[in-house]
Amino acid sequence: MLSDFEFVRYQRQIALPEIGEQGQRNLLNGHVLVIGCGGLGNAAALYLAASGIRKIVLVDDDCVDSSNLQRQVAFKESDLGTAKVDALKLQLSELNGRSQVRTINKRMAESQLKLEVMLADLVLDCTDNFESRQQVNQACFSTKTPLISGSAIGWKGQFIVFDYQNQKGCYHCLFPFEHHPQTTRCSDSGIIGPVVGTIGNLQALAALQRISSGEFQVATHQLKLFDGKRMNWQNLMVTQDIECPVCNSSVTNNLEEEAL
Repeated sequence: MLSDFEFVRYQRQIALPEIGEQGQRNLLNGHVLVIGCGGLGNAAALYLAASGIRKIVLVDDDCVDSSNLQRQVAFKESDLGTAKVDALKLQLSELNGRSQVRTINKRMAESQLKLEVMLADLVLDCTDNFESRQQVNQACFSTKTPLISGSAIGWKGQFIVFDYQNQKGCYHCLFPFEHHPQTTRCSDSGIIGPVVGTIGNLQALAALQRISSGEFQVATHQLKLFDGKRMNWQNLMVTQDIECPVCNSSVTNNLEEEAL
């Protein structure tokens, strides 16, 4: 049963037939792992906490810099020099004091990453480099944990949901390399803030769909490309790479045999 406080606070969500009281209870019992507390993580985490997600784990090893404030809107000038996970935790706690926010202020080793992924209902990949994305993808695939991945650079954004319990193909099938061949960091290529917010909000929206109802309404394994200049979307389906070392068991087994 929802308490009177919870019913009043979340009544706008409860009024939606797709959520209702049961969906709200599911949100209140939700556990989300947010990896990366930059612009994507800022936007997504704020809406997750506002919606009532009870357990939120924030992962990042960086501190707030003045150049972050242009797009990482959960931070303030008074947060400069503070660990991003701590600054974001404070904002989430002030937004919803009943949220249980835990922080990890470092890059996790493979074993810890896999454990954190296994404990979560789903993972939001809000990181800014391909190496981390590949590691998160592998941990999610091995534990069959849904992965919601987002990225943004310049005026463009990307968003994709992987449901590893029901479909084939993974992030490595889409981007089969550990490092992008071209420079893609915000510090080098620039970024317009609202594009980051748009993608981060979509990540939160997909998470709320899954946790409240147990399934995604958004199409999974479909890469959504956003053009912030023209405000257009393009959808591309992702198919399994038959040579993928992550999601193709035959390839993985062959690689393990070769290593012996």
